[in-house]
Amino acid sequence: MSVLPPSTALAAARSDARAVACFDPGACWRAWLVRACLAAAGIGVVGASSLAQVPPAGPAGSVAILPPAPPWDGASRKLVVPADDPWITPCEASGLERTPRYDDTIAWLRRLSDAAPELEMVSLGRSPEGRDIWMVVATHAGTFTPEALRASGKPLLCVQAGIHAGEIDGKDAGMMLLRDLSVRGTQRALLDGASFLFVPILNVDGHERFSAFSRINQRGPVECGWRTTARHLNLNRDYTKADAPETRAMLRALDTWAPDLYVDVHVTDGIDNQYDITFGYNGAHGHSPAIAAWLDGELAPALRRDLQAMGHIPGSLVFAVDGRDLSRGIFNWTAGPRFSNGYGDARHLPTVLVENHSLKSYSQRVLGTSVFLASALRTLGARGGELRAAVATDRARRPAEVVLDWKPPDSPPPPIEFLGVESRVVPSAISGGSRVEWTGKPVRLSVPCITASEPAARVRRPRAYWVPGIWSEVIERLAVHGIHMQRLEAQREVDVEVYRIADARLDSAAYEGRARVHARLELEKRRQTFSAGSVRVPTDQALGDLAVLLLEPESDDSFFQWGFVLEALQPSEYVEDYIMEPMAEKMLAESAELRQAFAAKLASDPKFAADSEARLRWFYRQTPFFDTEGQIYPVARE
Repeated sequence: MSVLPPSTALAAARSDARAVACFDPGACWRAWLVRACLAAAGIGVVGASSLAQVPPAGPAGSVAILPPAPPWDGASRKLVVPADDPWITPCEASGLERTPRYDDTIAWLRRLSDAAPELEMVSLGRSPEGRDIWMVVATHAGTFTPEALRASGKPLLCVQAGIHAGEIDGKDAGMMLLRDLSVRGTQRALLDGASFLFVPILNVDGHERFSAFSRINQRGPVECGWRTTARHLNLNRDYTKADAPETRAMLRALDTWAPDLYVDVHVTDGIDNQYDITFGYNGAHGHSPAIAAWLDGELAPALRRDLQAMGHIPGSLVFAVDGRDLSRGIFNWTAGPRFSNGYGDARHLPTVLVENHSLKSYSQRVLGTSVFLASALRTLGARGGELRAAVATDRARRPAEVVLDWKPPDSPPPPIEFLGVESRVVPSAISGGSRVEWTGKPVRLSVPCITASEPAARVRRPRAYWVPGIWSEVIERLAVHGIHMQRLEAQREVDVEVYRIADARLDSAAYEGRARVHARLELEKRRQTFSAGSVRVPTDQALGDLAVLLLEPESDDSFFQWGFVLEALQPSEYVEDYIMEPMAEKMLAESAELRQAFAAKLASDPKFAADSEARLRWFYRQTPFFDTEGQIYPVARE
């Protein structure tokens, strides 16, 4: 760790002081589990409004105190080239302690691509601050287009780094691998079996928020970028809503280049443990069971074998139920489609999430990632045909019901062996409670593994969805995902099901740039006219499951819950009580059926019976004056 002089550290801390760790309710597991774990640990959750202003930290507040790091000297150190090698990467030149800035990264990659016939750089688009999002294509195909790569017949690996720009291990590891695949030639043979797409920095603007104070819980590099974009969006919560230009650029690339395997490289935090390189994907219970079987049977064993051979300790993704008490187990999360690995599962694109352990040294993490990427490329080249068959199987599935959310089964979770680090809970004079201390001593534990593998919510699969042309933002986002649509050239009447929205509410705080929507939804049938420009979205397509997750309003990642159709939540006409009251009296007098329905509603719903406005609204709904188009979710089910 680099320690700044006191005066420099104090100035930096005053300009960029951060003393609060934030809880992300949309993060790697269900919010109810996180809140339960925090409560069990005696940790309260507070809102930003309760945080008092405090003076900026002095020099002591500028040095993160991390648990002890175990010594490491793995065989992967031999991947580093000598200091006088003309193709040494900027990271290697710093002793694997620093990562280069955006301009330096792109300049090095451009120089490498100009010298290597196997490489070419392609811009996927530009960021809000005007930076190109570059992808390097590595192939023996001779021509650097999606069509040429498909014509070569070789499987295609796509690796993305820097979606969280403070977690930048993948960039420096990928630069080393590109060099060895091309000008240095030590791993050029890997391109005989597969081609390689490499995005060194997805969050290019966040990358340039460059500081020694970016990641308080991470051991290196000395300086790095920021987790979110310049507009404070977390790109790994944006796969479904696709608000950020960076996300849309990546989604278009996935649709255009059609990789066979997609790898997203991160750095985790949380509990201390022995694993340095962890990885995972949604399992066989998810939307892509055949793909999961290939990942389990072919890729994961090869990755573990190759990493162990080079001195690393690979493992599955680690999310502790309670970071203070490992006996409560590890939670095996099933990612939703707002995350890269959940998105890949939903669109039947084999996707692996890599989470390097933040408390390991930067050199250990970068070298382990380089081994991981080479192993993935090697395995794909050898077993890519089997993976393509698995993908075809999953893309041909048309389940009658689509799972919208997952939960752990009721049965007791099985135990797993876990390579942990000894810890103890001690009193805390600062918090007034207690805190956990990690001693650095390795321990081998048996802990329960809780897997969210049972459906918690599901929906009957419709034949298609209908989106009126006026909801252009929804249609545009479907197109970004590559979902097939049929656009009407003339008006058409269709028998459909629609959701009526009741008890709609918005979250009290913004989340990822949007106000999340919650409502009670009632399904009803109607015959509806769709104008020219409306689209029909068939679910009998390879991306049909993804279409359901985006358009079904009870899905956590639907456009409805992300707030794309807020206009539909509000009524546009109202009724006065002095008008409705006498009308209701006459309506009851003339209709015995209405009298019976009103009496039944009063008897079955005490809340309704006690609400005078609700009672009058009930009568208003029975009249032809009521707005039948108001508070209807505009996307219909065929």
